This record gives sequence, C-alpha cells and structure tokens, in this order.
Amino acid sequence: MANKPTEIIQIAINTGTYRSKHNTGNYLVRGFMAGLFIAVGAALCTVCSTGIATPGIQQLVAGAVFPVGLIAIVLTGMALFTGDTMLVTFAALNKKTTWTRLLYVWGIVYVANFIGSIFWAYLMSTGPFSKGGSPELTAFGVRAIAIAEAKVNGYVANGMAGWWSAFMKGIGCNLLVCIAILLAASSKNMIGKFFGIWFPIMAFVSSGFEHSVANMYFIPAGIFCGANVTWANAFLYNFIPVTLGNIVGGAVFIAGVYQYCYHKEMEPIQS
Repeated sequence: MANKPTEIIQIAINTGTYRSKHNTGNYLVRGFMAGLFIAVGAALCTVCSTGIATPGIQQLVAGAVFPVGLIAIVLTGMALFTGDTMLVTFAALNKKTTWTRLLYVWGIVYVANFIGSIFWAYLMSTGPFSKGGSPELTAFGVRAIAIAEAKVNGYVANGMAGWWSAFMKGIGCNLLVCIAILLAASSKNMIGKFFGIWFPIMAFVSSGFEHSVANMYFIPAGIFCGANVTWANAFLYNFIPVTLGNIVGGAVFIAGVYQYCYHKEMEPIQS
C-alpha cells in the first residue's frame, strides 16, 4: 500500500513541524548521529570503489552502497541538514513554524552534522585507512586522498566556473535526496521505504552530484590522510557553494514546487 501524493506532502509538513520543535541538545545529538550515518555511507563508497578502473562502474558501485546512511537516518528519525531544507521549509510555508526558527534549525543541524561527519572521518583515517595506526596508508586511504583532492582542487583550478559547477551539483543532489525522503513517506512498509530511498540516492551519487554533509566526511578524511587540500579552499570552493545548492534543491525545487502543486488539495493539517 502507498500513500497518495497529498498524503505524502502532509506527512512531510507534519514531520517538518515536529523537527522544528526540538531543543538544542536534541538537535545536536540527532544531527551528530545523522552526520555519522552519512559518513558511514561515504566511507563505504571509498572502500567499495577502490581499485575499480572503469569510471562508470566505479560511480555505480559507490552509488549502490552510499544509501545506507540515509536509510538509517530516515528510519530512526535523526536530523539531516539536507532533508531539513525541505521538511522545515514545508512547515514554514504552512505557518507551522517561523522562518527565524527554520534558520536556527538549519544552522544547528548543519553544525551537528559536521561534528558527526568529521568524527567518522578521523575514525576512518586512523583505522581502516591506515596500516595498523601507522602513517602508512592502505589502498583505501590513498583513495580517500584522491576523492578529497578531486572535490576541492578541481573546482579551485577553474575559479568561479568551478564554484558555479559545485553549486549546480548541489542543486541536483538535494533534489534527489528530498525526493528519496518523499518516496520513503509514500510507503507504509519497510521494503517500500528502503527502495524509495535507495534509487534516488544511487542516482545522485552515480551521477556525480555534491552532498554537503557527505563532503563533511570526504574532504576531512582526505585531509587527515595527507591530501593536498587546504581548509580555506574546502570551504570556499566546496562547502559553501554545495550547501547553497543543496538549499535551493530542497527548499525551492522540492518544498516550493510540491507546496504549489498540492496546497489546495490537502486536508487541514494538525499541529
């Protein structure tokens, strides 16, 4: 059994309303765990794509394993910045929370996601990416460096064109991430939620789009392993444009569009 589109949007509005009412400690814990879960999927991408020479197959394998993070987040109710760009926007558009509160939620969850992701990056760099804790790297650690350098230095080399590319990739990413969350809400059973999340997330990773929280893992993991990447360039040419693109993808392309399409058809929503 599946929920109708109007029911899916009502679920999203109610979830966004619920999300907007946590206290700071709750946001920090939920956000930390969501960042960690996304990092688990990102680390799995690194490991499983290591040694694959064909670029398309390499991307497909990475995309096939990455969704584990969002599946864990959605099914256990943790707080992910990219999902909240859609969910809390739905709540604000329906006057279930304020725009000021929306900005607070986005900010505190973003910080908490960063802490969770960077923790897992450190864990991987001193664990599976090193040979017994020594400075010598495993093949996975070498791959982590390559990923981090590609996610920053490639954009730096192209200046504003690189910045714009990262921004556009951020839009494409979160459009698909938020569709995955809505598809999970469409299903009333575990298997349906699993596949509703898996296909769009596989599509965004395999396509090469950019996810701000995943990059909170990928780039620090590479830096910890010795990547030729500066923190300043990481923020200026990746975190900032990708985050802005993620906001546009979730808040405008999904929350804004679906609110416009369905707001006149929905039943009154309980707070």
